[in-house]
Amino acid sequence: MEKIIQRIEIARQFSDTPGPRSKDEGEFSGEEFLEKLLLPAYEKSIAGGGKLLVDLDGTEGYATSFLEAAFGGLARKFPPSEVAANLVFKSEDEPYLIDEVQGYIADARKAAMAGAPR
Repeated sequence: MEKIIQRIEIARQFSDTPGPRSKDEGEFSGEEFLEKLLLPAYEKSIAGGGKLLVDLDGTEGYATSFLEAAFGGLARKFPPSEVAANLVFKSEDEPYLIDEVQGYIADARKAAMAGAPR
């Protein structure tokens, strides 16, 4: 069984109406989520030798730009393969979101492998 060190419930801990990509585009952005919640929780999980569970349920929906900024952004700060291995997602409301988020992490991995700036 995976050792979950941290858990983020986006709807409860951040917003039930996640917003755009960046802070200058509006409230509850992917950039703000990355900085305030995702990055600190991820670092704590890694330091504790476990995984971070991200619960995507309970929101009114997600802009793709929010998800890419948050999870692709994390994969640009850390090795994408490490990010993929250390995040666990829950999405009973919209299960396809898990594949979508994992795709943004994989895209960051492909860019890193191709030598593109992270």
